[in-house]
Amino acid sequence: MNRPSPLDLASLPATVPDAVVRGAELRASGVSGSAIALRCRPGGPWQRVLPGVVLLSNSAPTRRQLLRAALAYAGDGAVITGIDATQLAVDLGPPPNYVHLLVPAGRRITSTGHALIERTTRMPDVVWRDGMPCASVPRAVLDAARRERDASRLRALLSEPGRRGLCGLNELRAELDAGSQRGSAGPRAALRAVSDGILSLAEGRARRIVRSCPIPPPRWNVPVRDNTGALLGVVDAWWDDVALAWDVGTQDFRFGADAARPQQHRLAGSGVVVLRTMPTRLHLDPHGVRRDLAQAFNRAARRIRPSVRGLREPEPAHLPGMTPYQYSAGNLPSISRT
Repeated sequence: MNRPSPLDLASLPATVPDAVVRGAELRASGVSGSAIALRCRPGGPWQRVLPGVVLLSNSAPTRRQLLRAALAYAGDGAVITGIDATQLAVDLGPPPNYVHLLVPAGRRITSTGHALIERTTRMPDVVWRDGMPCASVPRAVLDAARRERDASRLRALLSEPGRRGLCGLNELRAELDAGSQRGSAGPRAALRAVSDGILSLAEGRARRIVRSCPIPPPRWNVPVRDNTGALLGVVDAWWDDVALAWDVGTQDFRFGADAARPQQHRLAGSGVVVLRTMPTRLHLDPHGVRRDLAQAFNRAARRIRPSVRGLREPEPAHLPGMTPYQYSAGNLPSISRT
């Protein structure tokens, strides 16, 4: 390749992703080592951010450029984990002063500068986020959690992905069990506390939404059985008069998604109308949830009720002045936007 001209060097940052490049790549493109050193001198247009890695700018590197530089330093096969890998999917607060990378156990490379290198025999599957290789959210969260010493930040780190629907606590528990047990005591205790908190938070929000919805009040955490007495599942909210079940995700936390999701198929297969709402929608879109509930109730009221029942005797569940069999789209109040 021909040696780049000064004009080529001046325009080079615009052609390089995030203006971060390995020195070896520059030399392979025809930029001499002396030219690189000259441009990286104090006051020059470039700077070295890690050994063998050049930022084609003299401005303070952005977080993205620091990520790119750490990947360039660690080489092929490196994966971003920890806060930065979750940061690309959900806002979990300011990142630490390092970039946490996973590399295969056989690699001979050490941490330096802002690059924290962790060798592992259990490399994660790569999830590409914003053009960078990242660990999955459960792996990244647990890698960060093992290094977090602040109890309140640890609870926020473990709870926020679940609240935003990125992963459930059962996935975090599985990742914690599969990984190294070193540093796992704190995250394990925090997961137990977070589980209780998310359950109460999701159910509390669901109860508030129902109170402002023009349908009868449900019963909560009800086991539902078919006409033979076989258990179909435990639902978060249950309207017995119309056989409507509402799932707001707390059963995923109690029993794990692998156990909670098949029960939805059993319920639906028995004729139950099942409405599933992600916990994050309870907070972000309460009006939409109220609308969905009213529509689901109307749909359930219009069809022939299946032969299923809640385990306990139903509580009174009709609107004042109406019998349970008078619910229909025509006499349910409309929902106004708030």
